Amino acid sequence: MAENSWNERVWQMVAKIPHGRVASYGQIARMLGAPRKARHVGYALAATPKDRTIPWQRVINSRGMISFPVDSHQYRLQKAMLLEEGVVFSDKDRINLRTFGWTGEHP
Repeated sequence: MAENSWNERVWQMVAKIPHGRVASYGQIARMLGAPRKARHVGYALAATPKDRTIPWQRVINSRGMISFPVDSHQYRLQKAMLLEEGVVFSDKDRINLRTFGWTGEHP
């Protein structure tokens, strides 16, 4: 599969995640039929063109956590964006995937 077509598929899938919901990198990969490509979902998100708006902040790791280092600007930005959408973090900075996880269906 060509990298550009993979990236496009990732961007289209991530664009479907509703406001106030999150999905994991692995979940996106599984939904695209590539269950062992979670890391490649991250690469695709990192390669998103600046002029393309997708809700990248809604993609987190399988433990319900933001993957950026806690002391980074990216971490603070992603957390602020998710909080603004009403996503709640525990004291340990985890998101309850049962409550806020996206099932792949539109509301």
